[in-house]
Amino acid sequence: MSAPTLQTGADGRLRHLLTVEGLPRPRLEELLNTAESFLGVTQREVKKVPLLRGKTVVNLFFESSTRTRTTFELAAKRLSADVINLSVSTSATVKGESLLDTLRNLEAMHADIFVVRHGTSGAAHFIAQHCLPHVAVLNAGDGRHAHPTQALLDVFTIRRHKPNFDQIKVAIVGDILNSRVARSQIHALTILDTAEVRVVAPRTLLPVGIESLGVKVFTDLTQGLAGVDVIIMLRLQKERMRGALLPSEHEYYRQFGLTEARLQGAHPEAIVMHPGPINRGVEIDSSVADGARSVILEQVTNGIAIRMAAMSLIMGTRTQDGREVG
Repeated sequence: MSAPTLQTGADGRLRHLLTVEGLPRPRLEELLNTAESFLGVTQREVKKVPLLRGKTVVNLFFESSTRTRTTFELAAKRLSADVINLSVSTSATVKGESLLDTLRNLEAMHADIFVVRHGTSGAAHFIAQHCLPHVAVLNAGDGRHAHPTQALLDVFTIRRHKPNFDQIKVAIVGDILNSRVARSQIHALTILDTAEVRVVAPRTLLPVGIESLGVKVFTDLTQGLAGVDVIIMLRLQKERMRGALLPSEHEYYRQFGLTEARLQGAHPEAIVMHPGPINRGVEIDSSVADGARSVILEQVTNGIAIRMAAMSLIMGTRTQDGREVG
């Protein structure tokens, strides 16, 4: 039995989904297995199940992301929940209302799940610490810290193509320094005992001490891709960069862009991934992004199933009156 934390209860079951780091492997695999069961829902004529009927999900986005917000919204609606979208442009926080005031007002509307995206690391944890016991919090990305559902949908996609994690090599390529996705991916792959996880980036885009996470570091793309089974290309986080970390996008593409020629150095059956949105001609060539080895669109589909799994499992730990099960 796992020790209780803010994220998991005394029985190890999920109370919130804030980060992949420290998530017990049984919980991570439970999320993946539950998502597998939801994939079939998208192929039905009526794409709904009644698991969250009567529940209210609030997408609380202080940072814009149409793609992530839309997939969370679709996931909630396919679980038959009611959905409210609240963006920073319309939020009262722009007028000076505090985050806690916003939280209390939403709780007064009897919300059940907050899906939180925020530019400050730790914002989702802060909300989870201060919300009422019956409310669940899902982190949809906070600062440079974490993006757990993106990492989960990525390992879910990998598992459908390469089920034996202890036999594969995965390369994460790009802006490791500013990417919350990369951090979450590394934690998820480590929990699943992936044989080898590599990070490949210019030295200016590598965090100090990244080796402590158990990854192999490469600053040459050809060497970093040699023989790998999975290539995850990251988006350049230009909005989170400070200072001149790159000479130019053209130079970045010349050295670290994934082209057909560079792809040949990976395993012949390697798959190519990207969390999106793609900067074509910067991180990846269109011929690769749209090619036979790309599973990028599959990631989008899988993202809905993973987010359905997270919401259904978290709400499954609560009774009708808000008390936690177990």
